[in-house]
Amino acid sequence: MVKKICFFLGMLSFCVQAQEVKSSYFPRTLTTATNVIKTSFKTIPSDFVYMGKNVSEDWKKTALYTGIVASLVLVDKPVTKFYQQEIESRIKYTIPDITIGDTTFPWVSGNDAYMFYSMSGIYLGSLFGGYEKGQYAAINGFKALTYSILISHVMLKTVFGRARPHVNLASGYTDNDTTTGNPFNFFNSRDGEYVFSKQNGTAMPSLHATAFFAMAKVFQMEFDNYWIPYSFAGIVFLAEIKEHRHWVSDMVAGGIIGTVIGRSIVKSSWKARGILPNKEKSIAFQWIPSISSRFNGLTMLATF
Repeated sequence: MVKKICFFLGMLSFCVQAQEVKSSYFPRTLTTATNVIKTSFKTIPSDFVYMGKNVSEDWKKTALYTGIVASLVLVDKPVTKFYQQEIESRIKYTIPDITIGDTTFPWVSGNDAYMFYSMSGIYLGSLFGGYEKGQYAAINGFKALTYSILISHVMLKTVFGRARPHVNLASGYTDNDTTTGNPFNFFNSRDGEYVFSKQNGTAMPSLHATAFFAMAKVFQMEFDNYWIPYSFAGIVFLAEIKEHRHWVSDMVAGGIIGTVIGRSIVKSSWKARGILPNKEKSIAFQWIPSISSRFNGLTMLATF
């Protein structure tokens, strides 16, 4: 009889605790999700501020990367020819098509869908699990993709208007009239198509390189792991390497820009979340009484 009573009380206690967890779990999860979304929207202006700081404050690194891209442009024809013959031609593998339905909408169809659906899965899993860092990582990943489209695809491609290289530079073969064998063929018109544009005048920088590096950088910083995000992005990127049709300098420029975008987003987010250390300069003063055979008074101590 005593055992039955103890069992009954134990079950009653378990049910009460389960009810308490159930009643507190959803409000807490909803609060976390709401705070993550609010913070992510509020940090949009500071995202661009950090991008500007990355470019302007570390001017030596900016000058170095600019010089690397400019130097590659000068030797782009032989370098890209070598790339097409020795690297691009040797990468021959495919990954399963995970497109949902018959849609051809960018980034939710083809291989690009791997990036979009992966981030969506991470967000949903983190949302229902109440995992704050996962939610921030996924949303910052989507911001990285959006900024990459805006900065690289809409703005910089329009400014440079660079023609894409022939499919085979060695033979001069091309399957359309928008490609060129001249790496200095810049400032072409995009015919008013800036978002869902065609291939004419859209070589520099590579949108895919920008977006993949930006998203990979976000997850690398958020989870402090290089191998998984960059390996995953690399596998998806290389699976359709022949479809990118870029000069080597286009992809290098895209990778650099994407890294700046991803790093800036995370730093902006960390600052708002109180993770980024405050590096503001400060001076603290202390007055210390000093009494000795030689001196009586106060000593001022300044800490910088």
